[in-house]
Amino acid sequence: MAYTRTMGLDVGSVTVGIAVSDLLGITAQSLKTLRINEDEGNYGFDELLPIILEQDVTTVVIGLPKNMDNSIGPRAEASLRYGELLQERAPELTIHYQDERLTTSQAERLLIEEFNASRQKRREVIDQMAAVLILQNYLDSQ
Repeated sequence: MAYTRTMGLDVGSVTVGIAVSDLLGITAQSLKTLRINEDEGNYGFDELLPIILEQDVTTVVIGLPKNMDNSIGPRAEASLRYGELLQERAPELTIHYQDERLTTSQAERLLIEEFNASRQKRREVIDQMAAVLILQNYLDSQ
């Protein structure tokens, strides 16, 4: 039986946090943060696609930062666009969107309370931690 992984992405305008599942699809682990520049059209796909291949990823879960009233705002539209662009470059991937309201604040609280992380350390890993929460929420719902 061939095992594959699921990847979680927390897409921002300057960074993308990346998490991957274990081979059984039970737990999410942080992987890295990509630097991107949404304004310049640099979405980090040159770095992301080799990671997807290397990790045997078949499904990508992108955080969808809906507004609190469940509407789609500019950031959620940007996440949907990121997914469309990724799908164009890797049509074999299955792409899902996971409601991620409050995951960044949840990640920050976790880093402070559980790991006593400094402000600098939190800034370095917050996107990865948000990606872990997005992916873990998705895995738990499956």
